Amino acid sequence: MKERKAIKDRFKGKVAIVTGGSSGIGRAITEELCKEGASVAFSGISDIGLDTSKELTDAGYNVLFRRGDMADEKFCKDLTDNTADKFGKVNYLVNNAFSFTAKGLDATGGDWERVFFVGPVAYARMAQNVVEHMRKEGGGAIVNMSSISAFVAQVNRWTYNAAKGAVHTLTKCMALDLAEYNIRVNSVSPGWIWTREVYKAAEITGGGREKMDPVWGEYHMFGRCGEPVECAGPTLFLLSDDASFITATDLPIDAGYQSMGPEGLGKTAAFAGSE
Repeated sequence: MKERKAIKDRFKGKVAIVTGGSSGIGRAITEELCKEGASVAFSGISDIGLDTSKELTDAGYNVLFRRGDMADEKFCKDLTDNTADKFGKVNYLVNNAFSFTAKGLDATGGDWERVFFVGPVAYARMAQNVVEHMRKEGGGAIVNMSSISAFVAQVNRWTYNAAKGAVHTLTKCMALDLAEYNIRVNSVSPGWIWTREVYKAAEITGGGREKMDPVWGEYHMFGRCGEPVECAGPTLFLLSDDASFITATDLPIDAGYQSMGPEGLGKTAAFAGSE
């Protein structure tokens, strides 16, 4: 498992909201923010968040967990209000929760509604909710979780990829409108990361992580899939003052996935030195 060295007290006295912060990339972001001094409110749709909250609280961190569905407009508002009530302010928002609804020709109206209302619509709602809190603090930062799927065609993924593509454009529009309030808005786009959905896909193939990591790794220049914590560091950078002149930007966290093209690592390696 990959680890990163926390920057001590970088977010001391700051308050962050991380949606979908119970597991996977969201959990890694929540934990790394805590390690760097932030108080963190996070949401989750299952009781896994209770375990995450206990682990972080037992470790001495200041957290607030709220279980709920990000498609619920009232829950989005309650999450923001509960955070401000407990911690007194909101400085950062990480919109991470997303429905992995991957359908193509078989997509129903319910599928489209689910992926958009848990994804870009909830992202927009959360931004609307936190703006006034951030303005009171003189500004803030928002990071939206996008994906390589926002930029490429993938089989049977009309719903998921369209929704992630919407996040990419939404981020730019948010950034333009919120700049006058000194609120920066950026996105990150992970490649294949060992999260619940990727583990599930590995199990379906019958290969598991050990077998599938080098296979799927050929889509990335490092020859492996990424770890959730490798998405946390770049996200924290975009939240931090080190990114004070960065907004409306997407940061790929994909080990070159978008740059390699169809040849992939395997074919590239095969032709290396063949002249």
